[in-house]
Amino acid sequence: MTRLLPTLLCALLVLALAPGNATAQAGTQAAAQVQPQPALAMQDVDLRAFIQDVARATGLTFIVDPRVQGQVSINREQPMEETELLGLLLSVLRGNGLIAVADGNRTYRVVPAESAAQQPRAAGLAFATEVFPLRSVDARAAAETIKPLVGVGGVVAATPGSNSLLVADYADNLRRIRALIAQIDNPNASIDTVTLRNSAAREIAATVGALFAPGTDGAHNAALSILPVESSNSIVVRGDPTQVQRVVQMALELDRRAKSTGHLRVIPLMHASAEQLLPVLRQLVGQPAPASTDAGMPAAGEVAIGPEGIQEGSRLIAAVPGRQPVIARAPGQNALVVNADPDTQRTLLEVVQQLDVRRRQVLVEAIVVEISDDAARKLGAQLAIADREGNVPFAATQFPGSQPGIMPLVAAAALKDDDSDAGEAARTAAMQSLLGLGGGLAGIAGSSGGLMFGLILDAVRSDTASNLLSTPSILTLDNEPARILVGQEVPITTGEVLGDANANPFRTIQREDVGIQLEVTPQINAGGGITLKLRQEVSSVAGPVSAQFSELVLNKREIETNVLVDSGAIVALGGLLDQADRDTEHKVPLLGDVPVVGNLFRSSARSSARTNLMVFIRPTVIEDAADARRATAPRYDYMRRAQQAAAGGDGARREAALDVLVRDYLQAQPPGAPAP
Repeated sequence: MTRLLPTLLCALLVLALAPGNATAQAGTQAAAQVQPQPALAMQDVDLRAFIQDVARATGLTFIVDPRVQGQVSINREQPMEETELLGLLLSVLRGNGLIAVADGNRTYRVVPAESAAQQPRAAGLAFATEVFPLRSVDARAAAETIKPLVGVGGVVAATPGSNSLLVADYADNLRRIRALIAQIDNPNASIDTVTLRNSAAREIAATVGALFAPGTDGAHNAALSILPVESSNSIVVRGDPTQVQRVVQMALELDRRAKSTGHLRVIPLMHASAEQLLPVLRQLVGQPAPASTDAGMPAAGEVAIGPEGIQEGSRLIAAVPGRQPVIARAPGQNALVVNADPDTQRTLLEVVQQLDVRRRQVLVEAIVVEISDDAARKLGAQLAIADREGNVPFAATQFPGSQPGIMPLVAAAALKDDDSDAGEAARTAAMQSLLGLGGGLAGIAGSSGGLMFGLILDAVRSDTASNLLSTPSILTLDNEPARILVGQEVPITTGEVLGDANANPFRTIQREDVGIQLEVTPQINAGGGITLKLRQEVSSVAGPVSAQFSELVLNKREIETNVLVDSGAIVALGGLLDQADRDTEHKVPLLGDVPVVGNLFRSSARSSARTNLMVFIRPTVIEDAADARRATAPRYDYMRRAQQAAAGGDGARREAALDVLVRDYLQAQPPGAPAP
């Protein structure tokens, strides 16, 4: 390398005395001075002017980005070579957050450090980009290790396809990163397998993983991997030989201690019921269940088995010969107690871990809609001519359903002065006939000589419309039956005994549920659908059978079926569309067909009944607590708004009574309500 000319040194000296004015003319004037000065002395010199002077002294070309700004102060007494001067410039640039990226032959591009990775490939003394292929470690794990070590503006990117790292950084820092990657990417990783005899592979892997690889997913990272193999009850360890050996020793020690703890183990349950799991586990090991409890009856959730127990061929888990496993439950703690050899304990524990999971729930909502319209019209005439002495009527017309009937009235009139039982019965029948009157009534009556005559005209029209809407809903666990009833218990007579001479009479009564009932057992399928075994019933009391018979008539609409519905979908479960029109005419032959006058000898009725009944169902899977809150909030808000609307004008301005109760009594935040 050539020495810098004395002219350059003098120019730099003048630059220190006049900051920001590093020109060729100033350098010529300073060359005339011969007094001893430092080789390089600058104080608060503009950075762009310093780059320009270095370019003149070294013959290099610098392309300066417009964002390059700053000042520099340098003092050096020894002269410098071209390489040293360029290194000094690069150090000054790095201190100001700038870099010089090589761009062609003896050309550099001066840019801010944060944009270095977007510049063309650098080489030499400035900024560079390099790809490091990896042989043993994962590229993504290695990238997380290297990222904190790169300089400002440096970039580390993993390429999983080729398992390599792309690093862009200062050239001197790249040499340090290259050496570090060579140490990390050590192909001498050791692999060992530990076969366990007394413990579960998953349990041991989780324990040693938490000790040697904390904070990692699946108990493995780039340096150490611990994986359970449940089929052979083993764990596989891969990593540094020294660390692998420590993991193996720890796993064997834990397995040895598990054997020394004995054959008795308590398995607490988090979600499942010990009562429901007990028969399953007993069937797996072929254990006979206790025939009875202390009270002499089979325990709840236990299957009563005879003295012969379960046949050996039905045992699914092979135990140690000569040792029968025993499984019991602790109801107060919802736990299982297992007394068995280690292999059987391990197998049972794996079964329990797979069954003891949080169960999903299903919200089942039903909508029952019934719209009916009944219309009836009746017009009739009744005529009677009778003997005043109460003898058999000479002539009479009375048709079914006519109220009041003309015959009871004639009998009461004929026997009005008769105090016998027959007269009393006639008057009672006439009174009941009048009490059953519906619609309009007109008539005439009179007597002539020994005869009485009467005429009754009755007309009635009735219209009945109903709109029944009910929405029962219930929340239940998957595969668990549930039932909701909103109604009354109505007494129904099932038997009656009068005895001899009405001695010791008694009546048996059975109460029957009348109202809205929903019974459902949901099953969530793996494909996302829900199988529902349900029974929907809507019943009501229609009234007594008749005026003389007080037994009740019940209206009942019932659907019992199995359906498959997607979560959140609404389907029509069933229904009825019914229309019944009826025309009825009663008349006296021949006389009823005479024009005009024939109306006195006939009775006509017309009725029309229309019923529209439809039942809809909507099941929704509740996966977790968040789904439960989302399902509860809109229903709670509906009841809140209903309370405020019922309170009138002031209700909208006051807090709902339901919210007050939840806050004050339950000490909880109402669903969907903002915090106070």
